[in-house]
Amino acid sequence: MAEDPEEGMLSWDETVFRDEHVFEIDYVPEVFRHRESQLQTLQYALRPAVRGNRPLNAMVRGPPGTGKTTAVQKLFGELGAQTGVRTVRVNCQHDSTRYAVFSRIFEAIFDYEPPSSGISFKKLFNQVTDKLVEREEVLVVALDDVNYLFYENEASDTLYSLLRAHETHAGAKVGVILVSSDLDLNVIEELDGRVQSVFRPEEAYFPVYDRTEIASILGDRVKAGFRDGAVSTELLDRVSEFTADAGDLRVGIDLLRRAGLHAEMRASPVVEEEDVDAVSEEAKHLHLARRLDGLTENERALMEVVADHDGERAGDVYEVFSERTDLGYTRYTEIVNKLDQLDLIRAEYESLEGRGRSRVLSLEHDPGAVRERL
Repeated sequence: MAEDPEEGMLSWDETVFRDEHVFEIDYVPEVFRHRESQLQTLQYALRPAVRGNRPLNAMVRGPPGTGKTTAVQKLFGELGAQTGVRTVRVNCQHDSTRYAVFSRIFEAIFDYEPPSSGISFKKLFNQVTDKLVEREEVLVVALDDVNYLFYENEASDTLYSLLRAHETHAGAKVGVILVSSDLDLNVIEELDGRVQSVFRPEEAYFPVYDRTEIASILGDRVKAGFRDGAVSTELLDRVSEFTADAGDLRVGIDLLRRAGLHAEMRASPVVEEEDVDAVSEEAKHLHLARRLDGLTENERALMEVVADHDGERAGDVYEVFSERTDLGYTRYTEIVNKLDQLDLIRAEYESLEGRGRSRVLSLEHDPGAVRERL
């Protein structure tokens, strides 16, 4: 009897996944491996909040994809279950001004967004602190990707308002956790003196995971997220090696999810090497995609112009950019500096014959990959 050509293939309602959410960015694993000392540091800082007191402030640093956000989410999940503690995590990549940060805090406290205009920061701030005092709640704010506040020169004002809240509103108890992936940014030195005097954080550094740690973490995800037998040990080893080369655990998690989806597209009950090969290029550019996703319309416009004029002088690039956006040179320079700090472009001074020194703008990534993701 001839074999059924569809035997072993997936039907429309079948999947290689046991729980696809395991591979999404907001998933918090039950077992959080290889970060015990960092968690202890943060627990030490936050413990006073459980007793109704103002917690210590904390500084969390480390390269991308090293578990910083997951650690904060895990601790906030535990703290959120405590009466009298309010936790708010703000993604500063998207909320990169003081007003935007306090809008997210307001939303968490009142369960609705404040008006986008027509309300002053002072009124917004007073409503937040008055409600905290009225409820006798301790507020713990995590400014995730706080480096974006520095890129917009909003960090000192934002922290000053949070850290000095108890001086303007008696009874307000606020603690702050700063999370930064920019290792070139010296957070303390970049803050105003008025903030430095009150910001003395506990520090937790998250190093890059080594090859063995990556394999164990991804192994946990495979067990929780895929059906038994869907991913072989050999394939997991290959993904772990790819992830270690990238230096970012999120790349491996994203690669596993994409490979699983590709296997389903082939109607295969198992994930094969061909699935990993087919999606590895997209996973490799995970950093690029996420950073581009957080840019404003004008910042994306400049990325497009630089992609078309890669390696040209900043003044020449501005002429094209200005025609497209009508922005002045000062704002243009601010955007150039931000994109340079994000490692999206390289802005280097070069000596030009007869013209002195001028900045030359170049992409840090393949122009085709940038255009595709824009």
